[in-house]
Amino acid sequence: MAGTPRARRPFLPGVPRLPRRTPPGADPAPVREPIPREIRVLIAAAFVIAIGFGLVAPILPQFAQSFDVGVTASAVIVSAFAFTRLVFAPAGGRLVERLGERPVYIVGLLIVALSTAACAFAGDYWQLLVFRALGGIGSTMFTVSAMGLIVRLAPPAIRGRVSGAYATAFLLGSIGGPIVGGLLARFGLRVPFLVYAVALLIASAVVFFQLKDTSLADRRAARAKPPLTVREAVRDSGYRASLASSFANGWSSFGVRMALVPLFADVVLGAGTEIAGISLAFFAGGTALALTASGRLADSLGRRPLVITGLIVNGAAMVALGFSGNVVVFLALCVVAGVGTGLLNPAQQAAVADVIGNDRSGGKVLATFQMSSDFGAILGPVLAGLIIDQLPFGSFALAFAATGVLTGLAALVWATSRETLPAPAGTTR
Repeated sequence: MAGTPRARRPFLPGVPRLPRRTPPGADPAPVREPIPREIRVLIAAAFVIAIGFGLVAPILPQFAQSFDVGVTASAVIVSAFAFTRLVFAPAGGRLVERLGERPVYIVGLLIVALSTAACAFAGDYWQLLVFRALGGIGSTMFTVSAMGLIVRLAPPAIRGRVSGAYATAFLLGSIGGPIVGGLLARFGLRVPFLVYAVALLIASAVVFFQLKDTSLADRRAARAKPPLTVREAVRDSGYRASLASSFANGWSSFGVRMALVPLFADVVLGAGTEIAGISLAFFAGGTALALTASGRLADSLGRRPLVITGLIVNGAAMVALGFSGNVVVFLALCVVAGVGTGLLNPAQQAAVADVIGNDRSGGKVLATFQMSSDFGAILGPVLAGLIIDQLPFGSFALAFAATGVLTGLAALVWATSRETLPAPAGTTR
């Protein structure tokens, strides 16, 4: 009878339902593109690497002081790793363009593995300094090559989701690593170094066998089209904006956060070292929370809205941190600042991948992008410390405010840049 709803056929066990028809003229339901197997291998390796880094990071200063050196000398051990990463980044980019991503990735892992194992057998402070610095060389090699592999292998439609998944693996590993490292340190300060070295050897073997065909594809692509140069990339407003946000994020999230946020909790709030450590965990928690959605949003809404929002959220939270008067507000702001970082990171990395494209190598372009973050991470704590110590009106609030201003300027650069997300077929942006 007309107007009478048709009865729904009851579900019978063992009788398959017929597929639901798409109404005429309606778009079919979108199919979510899976992350390629090779990238899942890199994500798993990133998790192992981050856990291992977390194993040794908390006990490294204590291990250095076991050689009867002061606080400054133990801090130099930490800075040496970042310094060699920064200095060797251009050479790492050239190696990627000449040899391909996979060989450089594996060699970089092996260098870090061997240098880390050597740290466990260091006989004095200077040996430990040299071995740790060598690890920075290997670190920049596998970092640049991993980004190159992701650029090459990630489908353009899911670059944001891939970047988010990779960042999440690193974040979870860096959270779990210190916990495991603290337990292993009970057996001696040298044990975490050996465990990390073994884990890296296993990761390099897995990548070698699982990605053994990738390097061949890389060489064919490299012959078909020359590598993208930094000069070409800088002409793109999307890449220039990515350099600006990478520098600001390195300054804020990797530099000032690690150096000043725990110190503010201890010195200004008088909350003690426990809250200082918890603040970093809250920051990481906020980042993890944002990463659950930021990659997918960067693929649907665009790179620029996510980066701008992330920079503004992170910068505003950093400014507010300097005026927080109690622990509850302070920890809440740490979460908000972490959310800002989680919003912008996958989007800016996907933007760089958009600029390079799948059909070209971009080792030097990726190395320059990494250097901008490392440079910000090194310069930020130094200048923020000078603001606090040297200016007659200096304070933590002023140092945090300067960090917020820097992230705001980076957001302005992004506001004047192009949207790099490729337009769907048949449409224009």
